[in-house]
Amino acid sequence: MSYTIPIGPYHPALEEPIHARLTVDGERITDAEVFVGYNHRGIERLAQERNFIQTLVLVERVCGICSHSHSLTYSLCIEHIAGMEVPKRGQYIRVIIEELERIHSHLLWLGIACHIVGHDSLFMQCWNDREGTMDILEALTGNRVNYGMNIIGGARRDFTDDQRRDLLAAMDDLEKRMGPITHWLTHDKTLAMRTKGVGILTRADAIRLGAVGPHARASGVDMDARRDAPYSSYEDFEFTIPVQESGDVYARVVIRVLEIYESIKIIRQAVDNLPEGPINLGNKIPKVPAGEFIARHEAPRGQLVYKVVTDGGLNNHRLSLHVPTFKNAPTVPVMLRGNTVADAGLIVASIDPCFSCLDR
Repeated sequence: MSYTIPIGPYHPALEEPIHARLTVDGERITDAEVFVGYNHRGIERLAQERNFIQTLVLVERVCGICSHSHSLTYSLCIEHIAGMEVPKRGQYIRVIIEELERIHSHLLWLGIACHIVGHDSLFMQCWNDREGTMDILEALTGNRVNYGMNIIGGARRDFTDDQRRDLLAAMDDLEKRMGPITHWLTHDKTLAMRTKGVGILTRADAIRLGAVGPHARASGVDMDARRDAPYSSYEDFEFTIPVQESGDVYARVVIRVLEIYESIKIIRQAVDNLPEGPINLGNKIPKVPAGEFIARHEAPRGQLVYKVVTDGGLNNHRLSLHVPTFKNAPTVPVMLRGNTVADAGLIVASIDPCFSCLDR
């Protein structure tokens, strides 16, 4: 006999508003629907009433985890429309903050995944090691959440020699700490039983539904905007795009672990080769002409896309943003079918959702 079980609209693990309606036969999920739209804040409409500096502050608050990604993507649009060339040092500083943000985002998600399956000791270890990344972000930017490091035309703050040394030391320490975490995430029997073969998204379904980011790469889709459409001098760095083929929750864990190591590699290259010169074009923004531009950006959760339209005035004529969770949410019903009710929370969380972004 079939029953309908609601999950949400508040997620039991993420404490964010999403509603999943499961049709079950016993413990087995036979069908699923996902409903969103509980947290709409009207960010795009608000941007039409703000100038370009005010919009930087606004879009940085679309998401608390990937705030730098949003302000950087918006900056890229305005800089292109205005014909501004960001100094090389400023571009490298942007890359460093972006990769630090990716590290802390992935460690946050890995900890949440461990918590959902009941492995709280590993959850606390992931979050404890994430604190080191948050501390270095605070030392570099003055903030732990919204860093305020982007301005139109470059980076807001430069790094001292001492800060660069501390950053490299922090990356050495993190790489050493990642050893035990990597071992337990990939070899623990309990985690394997809860994640292997659970919530499978095939490569064909990932492409059909438009999955992006680590979620897509865990299903064998080799895509990353940093390599495919380089921005902010990413073409200067050597790094690998990890790809897994199994498409289950375990593959999503492995992808994020491997990406942390790649981010450490990029940060070291950026610090060691940090160019001399200015970090921005000064505080005065040239007049932004009428125009439009679409910027692609590889945020921690996947490809973030901004489209900005200007009309020659002081405010945005139109701002449209497409976030990774918006692309990955349609994959959730596909992943839920055929699994058990006990795994539903983990499967929903495995896309690393941000419903605050989704309902922007």
